[in-house]
Amino acid sequence: MLSVSTGLLVLFSAVVFFFTEWSYQSIESVSLWVRSYFGYFYLYLGLGCVLLLLGIAISPWGKRKLGQADEKPEHSTWAWASMLYSTGMGAGILLRAVQEPVFMQQNPPIPTNTTPEILALEFTFYQWGFTAWAFYGLFALVIGYALFVKNQRVLVSRSIPARLNGRKRAAIIDVLAILTTVFGLIAAVGLGTAQITGGLDHLFGDIFGLGTTLLLAILISSIAFVSVWLGVDRGIKQISKFNILVTLLLLAFVLVNSNVGEILLSFGKASLQYLIDFVPLSVAWGHYNPGIDFLTDWTFYYWAFWLAWAPFTGIFIARISRGRTLRQMLLGVLLLPSLGTFFWFSVFGTSAFEIIEGWGAYNNEFGNVFSSIFVFFESYPLPSLLNGVTILLLISFLVTSVDSAVFVLSMFTDRGNPIPDRKHRLLWSVIILLATLALILLGNAKPEIDVLVAVQKLLIITSLPFAFFMVAMAGIFMYFYKKT
Repeated sequence: MLSVSTGLLVLFSAVVFFFTEWSYQSIESVSLWVRSYFGYFYLYLGLGCVLLLLGIAISPWGKRKLGQADEKPEHSTWAWASMLYSTGMGAGILLRAVQEPVFMQQNPPIPTNTTPEILALEFTFYQWGFTAWAFYGLFALVIGYALFVKNQRVLVSRSIPARLNGRKRAAIIDVLAILTTVFGLIAAVGLGTAQITGGLDHLFGDIFGLGTTLLLAILISSIAFVSVWLGVDRGIKQISKFNILVTLLLLAFVLVNSNVGEILLSFGKASLQYLIDFVPLSVAWGHYNPGIDFLTDWTFYYWAFWLAWAPFTGIFIARISRGRTLRQMLLGVLLLPSLGTFFWFSVFGTSAFEIIEGWGAYNNEFGNVFSSIFVFFESYPLPSLLNGVTILLLISFLVTSVDSAVFVLSMFTDRGNPIPDRKHRLLWSVIILLATLALILLGNAKPEIDVLVAVQKLLIITSLPFAFFMVAMAGIFMYFYKKT
């Protein structure tokens, strides 16, 4: 599995390097084809996952424990939630904290009786809420059950009973999971380093270039390697807890220096509206349909992205959920990070709306996804401190994405060992670093081609097989395992 995966990665890299423009155009066209023909399938799949997980959680089956009947949770709720959130969202909430709500306010997706501000928050909640975590949660459910109840190895292919899963079919499933994880990870690190460099340029002028971005990638990968070398308890968990603590402090600072009453009111209204509209939004029904252009650029793209991250994130969630009941894990996965994300976007989005209102006119100041949050902090006390903390948090969130992904990849190639050998952790840390550096160099060698965007769109393509696989996995799981 390791040799096949690395071989395919090298082959893909060579093709992209020597045929960059053709590769970009091919990825672009296939990505658009997937979203055009399977976008609505993604919507229905997302709603189905949410309803399925809620049904299992509230049913008597939700009392089943991942592990022995008297076993206690392996990690405290605080540590578990921290690792859950850092792995599943991470730097994305900093990347989109201001830019996305403002875009939705300035470009309302659907006609509504609510204000543009509430609609903007509602749509942002929708794209970052229950559906994303349901994709993760379904993998966590199936893999966690196979790992801690059926005593299977940590492999995506083990979600299918052996009698239905031939050796070749299993190998294809596991290799696809590895490739999707690698592409998703290097895209995230590439975007994250671009945002950090954008923040540094915003603070100090356009003096940071390719060398800075490469050094950031090396720094992030090096810290991640130390973290994953130390393991879940001494490495990944501690950095995740640090991330959440700093995130809460940053959130609290913005909250107390903003209109608290308006933020809380917006949070409550938008959350309620999201719950009311969740089903019609999830199937783009009637006037809840924002149109194919919006769906293609936003919702289909997000759903495909969450699907692409589901194998790695779901498996990591399963790995850290030993000792919890299915109800605790599923409700925790659906509710805790969703509510935290809703409040985060309420604080930053509502505050950004008020800043725009104070300006009297909006000239797309928050339009750049890489610099919007740094522009936002200019309206607050201690902007240099806030920007410095944000850059530190971006680095730390990227570290937790890399170390948790390396840990999962190591489990894959170490024959599903839940505590993979350190040589696998070292190997995947090096592979991820080299792949990230190659991606950054390629992006600068071919400035006319946005390679980072291409890699993100590649995830949309690779997510399609997993979308079909998830349907089969859920059906087989319910049929074979529910009565065991």
